[in-house]
Amino acid sequence: MVKKIQQKEKTVVVSKAVDRFSFQAFSGFINANFSLIILLVMAFVLGFLSGSLWTENRMLRNGAGNGVADTAGGDAAAAAAAQKKLETIALFDPKTDHFRGNKDAKVTLIEYSDFECPYCNKFHPTMVDLMAKYSDKLVWVYRHYPLSFHPNAEPLAQASECVNTYGSQDAFWKFSDSVYTKMNDGTIFGTDPTNKKVSEEMVLSLAAVAGADRNKVKACIDSKEMATKVKDSQASGTKAGITGTPGTVIISKKGGIELIPGALPLEQVEAMLEKHL
Repeated sequence: MVKKIQQKEKTVVVSKAVDRFSFQAFSGFINANFSLIILLVMAFVLGFLSGSLWTENRMLRNGAGNGVADTAGGDAAAAAAAQKKLETIALFDPKTDHFRGNKDAKVTLIEYSDFECPYCNKFHPTMVDLMAKYSDKLVWVYRHYPLSFHPNAEPLAQASECVNTYGSQDAFWKFSDSVYTKMNDGTIFGTDPTNKKVSEEMVLSLAAVAGADRNKVKACIDSKEMATKVKDSQASGTKAGITGTPGTVIISKKGGIELIPGALPLEQVEAMLEKHL
C-alpha cells in the first residue's frame, strides 16, 4: 500500500515537471509577462539602432562612409600620380630620335606607336596632316611601343631601325609611312586574306623602295641587332606611364606636358595644341 502511494507521488511530480515545459505552460508565461517582454525587445532594438547611428556618424567623420568623395579623391590622386610619371618622359634628342618638322620647335609631340595597332593606323594620317599644317611650329618624335599581342609589331619595329641604319632618317619615315598605309588597307599581308604575317619579302621590298640597302637590311633583320634599341624605346614609354598605343605626349614650356588620349581626330588634337602654340 505504501509503495503504491509513493509511485503515485512520483507520477504527480513527473507530471508537474512535464507540465512546466509544456506549450500551455509557455503560453501562460508569455501572457503573464507580456509587458516585460515587450519592454526588453524595445530596449534591444533601440540599443541596436543607437549603436548603428554612432558607427555611421564615426564613419562619416572619418570620411569612410562617403563613397563618392573616396572615388573622387582616389581618381584625383591617380591622375596626379600619372601626371608626375608622365613628366619623367625622356626628352627629344635629335641625335638619337626619329623626328619630323622643326627640331628647334617650341612644341614637341612624342608618339609611342605600334605598326600593327589599328588605332595607330588611324592616328598616323592625323599626325601627317598635323605636320603638314604646323611643320615650322612642331617637331614630331616617333618611338616604338610594340604590343605583345601584335605579332608583326616587334619585327617591323626592328626592320624600321635597320632601314634607318642602312638607309637614312628619310628612308625610315618613307618605310614607316608605307607600312601604315599597307597595314591600313591590308595589302601588307599579300594577296591571301587569311594570312596575318608580314613576309620578309614584303619588308625588304618596302625597305628598298624607301632607299635602304636591301641586303644590309636583311642581314640586320636576321641578326636581330636592333632588338635592344626597340626594347629600350618601349621601356622609356613604360617608365613615363605609357600603357597603350598610340601614346602621344605634348611638351611645351607654355602649356606643360599632357597626354593625347588615344587616336583623336585632327580637330581635337589641334584644340589641345592651342594652349601650347
